[in-house]
Amino acid sequence: MCTVTYLPQTDGGFLFTTNRDEAPHRSPENLDTTTIGRTQLLFPRDTAAGGTWIIAADNGTVACILNGAFVRHKHRPPYRRSRGLMALDFFSFNTLHAFVQQYTFEGMEPFTMVVVGKKQVTDLRWDGTQLNVQEKDANRPHLWSSPTLYSPEMQQKREQWFSEWLDRRDTFEQSAILHWHRTAGEGDPENDVVMNRNNIVRTVSITSIAAKSQVLDLTYHDLLRQQTKKAQLPVNHEALAVHHRKN
Repeated sequence: MCTVTYLPQTDGGFLFTTNRDEAPHRSPENLDTTTIGRTQLLFPRDTAAGGTWIIAADNGTVACILNGAFVRHKHRPPYRRSRGLMALDFFSFNTLHAFVQQYTFEGMEPFTMVVVGKKQVTDLRWDGTQLNVQEKDANRPHLWSSPTLYSPEMQQKREQWFSEWLDRRDTFEQSAILHWHRTAGEGDPENDVVMNRNNIVRTVSITSIAAKSQVLDLTYHDLLRQQTKKAQLPVNHEALAVHHRKN
């Protein structure tokens, strides 16, 4: 997962959209569902490691993983666990606080994990030594770019593209942010939001989740196969209330 945007909605919901930059053979064709505890999950499952980079849960939470924390790191396997499997592990915990306090991060490759819920946006970054947790303003848009693929200068340039797009609108529609995720850039295939670096690493898919009071709508655009799949996950309001209260 390499480019992520969050947009708050006036009705209290949000739009969460991700571009996955990865080796083409690690591009799943289908969406998957599973239940962990009492929480139902909807996500595209990685074909190599069996995990995922983006998950919608029926308690109203969305979680995603980006490679790297603050700066580009050296890949030094073996690691304790796949970051994509860790994303699923997250939902084994009743709260975000419990995950932060109890999960074993030692031995994990550096990552950024973004967790979004009801009026809550949390940025967790593991740099290989320590975990940094930052609460972000849920009433403002946000952008993340993976530091493993994009230099600080390119991250700043992407912030500028996003800011210029935001300046032209007061409300946000899913079709509009999807268009940005498909077209933003300057014609540089290595660094545009839809990127391709000699077909070794490229943008293989775009996933967008529209979180509403009653349902999470997930749209999965498979750019390699040129197909789109959609699925809905009804919000379990009892689970939402418990999760929100415990946080």
